[in-house]
Amino acid sequence: MRYDPDGGTIADLPVALRDLGVDVSVLVVTTAGLGTLNTTALTVEALRTRRLPLYGLVIGSWPAAPDLASRCNLTDLPGVANAPLLGALPERCAKHDREGFLPIARASLAPELGGTWSHAAFLAKHAEASHSLQSAHAVEEAPEHSRHRVRARGLDRWTELV
Repeated sequence: MRYDPDGGTIADLPVALRDLGVDVSVLVVTTAGLGTLNTTALTVEALRTRRLPLYGLVIGSWPAAPDLASRCNLTDLPGVANAPLLGALPERCAKHDREGFLPIARASLAPELGGTWSHAAFLAKHAEASHSLQSAHAVEEAPEHSRHRVRARGLDRWTELV
């Protein structure tokens, strides 16, 4: 995103500050769902190209009903970025005024950002649903055929994919 007539981007700001002697690191606010791993990896690569240290990640809009991709990304995002996940703000939390937003932000951001949020606790809360959905989609190659079979957790039958 360009923010000046010379074509400067938001990524140029921390570079300019660093060049002035300011100690900078970048907090990346990312999304929760499908596609975020690629977007986050590209963003981190752009930061590293500029020799900007990554402080961590925050999910800027955690869905009220997270899908499988969102729940899996809780584990995958820190690995892709090689940085800690430091929060997950609930969707639409910015609609609140300052008084309403501050307690939400504190509960949704890690202590490093002035909050009380815990990645481990958040992950544990969402891991059970994530694990059962992943198991429901386990794919195994059938040795007697060249087809794959999908096993739904808790069901006694296999369904062949054509």
